[in-house]
Amino acid sequence: MSAFSLLRWWAIVRKEFLQLRRDRVTFAMIVGIPIVQLTLFGFAINSDPRHLPTAVIGAGHSEFTRSLVAAMRNSSYFDIVAELPDEQAGRDALARGRVQFVLDVPADFTQKLVRGEKPAMLLEADATDPMATGMALGAVNPLVAAVAQKDLRGPLAALAAGAAPFEIRVHRLYNPEGITQYNIVPGLMGVILTMTLVMMTGLAMTRERERGTMENLLATPVRPIEVMSGKIVPYIAIGLIQATIILAAARWVFGVPFVGSAVALYLSALLFIAANLTVGITLSSLAANQLQAMQMTMFYFLPNILLSGFMFPFAGMPQWAQWLASVLPLTHFNRLIRGIVLKGNGWAELWPSIWPMALFTLIVMAIAMRFYRRTLD
Repeated sequence: MSAFSLLRWWAIVRKEFLQLRRDRVTFAMIVGIPIVQLTLFGFAINSDPRHLPTAVIGAGHSEFTRSLVAAMRNSSYFDIVAELPDEQAGRDALARGRVQFVLDVPADFTQKLVRGEKPAMLLEADATDPMATGMALGAVNPLVAAVAQKDLRGPLAALAAGAAPFEIRVHRLYNPEGITQYNIVPGLMGVILTMTLVMMTGLAMTRERERGTMENLLATPVRPIEVMSGKIVPYIAIGLIQATIILAAARWVFGVPFVGSAVALYLSALLFIAANLTVGITLSSLAANQLQAMQMTMFYFLPNILLSGFMFPFAGMPQWAQWLASVLPLTHFNRLIRGIVLKGNGWAELWPSIWPMALFTLIVMAIAMRFYRRTLD
């Protein structure tokens, strides 16, 4: 055997660079994935969420309550987005995910404060994600002390001399003990379905193209919609089996409560499965081989897992990241699964997250049909 040749070695190196240059998808992944990760982790991800949407009930009774609301707004943890008429409206807003907190001020709060009776306000929090509310709730007591020092002066100065003249009682709804598994384990269903179904569907289509069996389908009198729908039915069954396994583990292994409807959960999972399968078919239509399909799957999976609210609080992300996340089906499915399992939400509360997933599925299916026809031609 001849000795090592730098000339031959350099020829192999050049050949690999030429292949990388011709493989535009791989080259895009080499450049795109670091950029996406730097952008998301550098600008979008925030483990200390601020400006959390907050509603107030009965805040206009006196200067003390108005001063407390102003202090909450100035703390940067709370954004006062609405004033609600009663407690039921506050519970509905929390169940629908419209707000993270509801501050309920009793009608006789000021009278009791002036009389030195140490009245209490109620702050209800959507605690399905303990990370999203922990820092904000920790800032409540300092706010009470600051308001007391600022407003209780003159004849009322004696009220501020000792212990806090009023208190805010925190009521953590849906996950009062702040157990992380109650939030993470249901969210895992969407993450696992996204990763497995998109990848399996994408690889199945490109595998047929690489093996040449796509020509057999071309020789049959089947329509593109028949081929695509026929191929995804087995993966729907796989997705439902995975969902059942995760639900059983959540209930019997991790002790996650289940207070909603199993029918609503499985119908939501079925819609989410359909959305992911259409993504997989679309990626397989764009990919030239299985490696490209795998690369595009990972490129799609990264924003889903980082922006959907599974790993990091959704409310802590900047507005542009929330808009981007609202396009992704995993964001809406996380709200659905947690709303059903932990809150017992009905169809009225679920609809705001159902229709975006249905619209996403229809749009991506239309894109897949267009590229599939082009592939067949």
